[in-house]
Amino acid sequence: MNDQLIEKAIHMRENAIAPYSKYKVGSAVLTDSGKIFGGCNVESSSYGLTCCAERIALYNAISNGYTKFTALAVATKNGGYPCGACLQVIWDLCGEISIYISDISGNIKNKTSSELLPNAFDKSSL
Repeated sequence: MNDQLIEKAIHMRENAIAPYSKYKVGSAVLTDSGKIFGGCNVESSSYGLTCCAERIALYNAISNGYTKFTALAVATKNGGYPCGACLQVIWDLCGEISIYISDISGNIKNKTSSELLPNAFDKSSL
């Protein structure tokens, strides 16, 4: 299943709209029932309105009624990691999950959400 998740993220990268940064990102999230939802980054000329691929994939799954996730994949040219905002959303919506990072050469790193966002701020901090 992880191969399908990573392939979906790679495919989603092709749909990215990145006219300003030229940095295309694809992502895919795996639900606990085995369904995969994808997302890509969509940039705006008002940079703050840009939305990252990871959040779009998660929001796509949630808008389709899924709220439990087991893994997430991210595909970029150079194996870039999710930004801080995405890591916070991943933690809030997914908790501890596997995150697969892929580059265009096929290199894959397997991390966890807590490795990428140690000491995360969450509802226990409120």
